[in-house]
Amino acid sequence: MNATLTALATAGPLAAGWSLHTLRLHRRIEAARRDPLTGLPTRAWFEAKARRRLARSAAAVLVVDLDGFKALNDSYGHAAGDAALVHTGRVLADRVRRWGLAARLGGDEFALALPASAHQVRCEASELYAQLVRSFEYEGRELAVGASIGAVATQPGADLSAALRRADEAMYAAKQTGGGHFVALGLTPALPAVNGRRAGRPGTTAIGGER
Repeated sequence: MNATLTALATAGPLAAGWSLHTLRLHRRIEAARRDPLTGLPTRAWFEAKARRRLARSAAAVLVVDLDGFKALNDSYGHAAGDAALVHTGRVLADRVRRWGLAARLGGDEFALALPASAHQVRCEASELYAQLVRSFEYEGRELAVGASIGAVATQPGADLSAALRRADEAMYAAKQTGGGHFVALGLTPALPAVNGRRAGRPGTTAIGGER
C-alpha cells in the first residue's frame, strides 16, 4: 500500500509536468501557424484547410491587395502601415468567424475562402470591400487604405491553386481600374504565367509591370 501511495505521489508531479509541456507545445505550434501582426493564419495553414473545404463545398475564393499602402507608410511611418494591416486582419477575421478561412499571404496581400454560391460571390466581394476601406484610428488620426479584391466562385472538388490564380487575376483587373472588386468567370487562366504565377507579380521574371 505504501509503495502504491509513493508511486502515485511521484507520478502526480510528473503527469502535471507533461501536461504543462504539452500545453506549451500546442501554444508554440498555434503561434507558428499565425501571422504575429494580424493574428491571421499563415499561407501554409490556409492552403491546407482551404483545399479540404473546397474538396467538399462550393465556395468563393478571394484575393485582397491593399491600395495606397506604400503611400501610407511613406506619409505616416511603418507603424501606421502596421495599423492598416491590423485593421485589415480584424475585418477578415470577423468576416470568416462562422465558417470561412482567411490568411495573410504576405506583405499587404490576403486570401479568403467563404461559403458562397456563384450568385453570392459578387455580394461577398462588395460587402468585404466596403468594410476594408472604412477608416481606422491611428494616433488620434482617422486613416484609411483602399483595396483591390479579386474573387471567383468554385464548385465542390475545385483545385485551390487554380482558384487562387484566377482570384489573383481578378484582383489585378480591379487594381488596373483604380481598385474595388472584380469577379472572374471560371477557373481557366486568362493571363500568362511564370512558374505557375501570374506574369508581372513580384517574384516572377516575365516582362511586365508589377501590381
